[in-house]
Amino acid sequence: MTLHPEQLGHSKQELAATLKELRQRAGLSGARLAARCNMSQSKISRIENGKSPATLVDVEQILRALKAPPEILASVTEIARLANTDWQGLRALRRKGLHRKQQELASLEASSTEFRFFLLSMLTGLLSTPDYIRASLAHLQGDQSQLITRKLSRQEVLYDTSKNFTFLLSEMAVRWPLIPAPAMAIQIDRLSSVSRLPNVRIGVIPLRGLMPVAPMDTFTVYDTSLVTIETTSGILALRDPKDVEIHLDAYSAMEGCAIFGAEMRNLLERWSDEFRSPSR
Repeated sequence: MTLHPEQLGHSKQELAATLKELRQRAGLSGARLAARCNMSQSKISRIENGKSPATLVDVEQILRALKAPPEILASVTEIARLANTDWQGLRALRRKGLHRKQQELASLEASSTEFRFFLLSMLTGLLSTPDYIRASLAHLQGDQSQLITRKLSRQEVLYDTSKNFTFLLSEMAVRWPLIPAPAMAIQIDRLSSVSRLPNVRIGVIPLRGLMPVAPMDTFTVYDTSLVTIETTSGILALRDPKDVEIHLDAYSAMEGCAIFGAEMRNLLERWSDEFRSPSR
């Protein structure tokens, strides 16, 4: 499926209106459709009014109950996938102020309990030192002090033991020299320190041996309800359970390639020492 960002803002309303129209064409009341779908009438009403988002599973149940032909099933499923997808372009985020995105992330972290981060080429702000954060924002114009402060304040969530964090880091994410060597050594030391928190697991995927999976994106899974994918030009958010499941499966496969605990910290110590070596 090709995603067109301009479609995403209208897809939720389009899906609700389409499902309502199809039900009416079939001559069914909301109550009768709900009974056929094993849903409550109130849920059908919320979906048709656009007050409750319909997942792909919901849509498939409804369309089967309406005995929709294959071409209708395909087109409405396409709308449903768009309705469960949000796009935040980087240029728009910059216009609004990237510090506002930090507020959104902090709210998301407050409302979630299980976090799974896959970091392909860079570290997340939750694991970063101030020097690393400043370097990651160096390409932006203007004063970024407010944004840096908010990124650092978000790190407090790691100490909330009611939440569980798993970070999978590729070797490239750990060792990419975004900052001078002495500062990189300190950054790697921080990873080792954070990994000792009781509610935090950090796994490193070293570039050695046979790798049966080839990850394409940096992504985060919040509980089992949301996936955010970071790209060069923006952030994609997927809420459909099938999309979440795909990423959970990919995460599980990559987790099997990672090393944790003392073995991981020994590797980090070696890399940290390499950055401290006078020969660098």
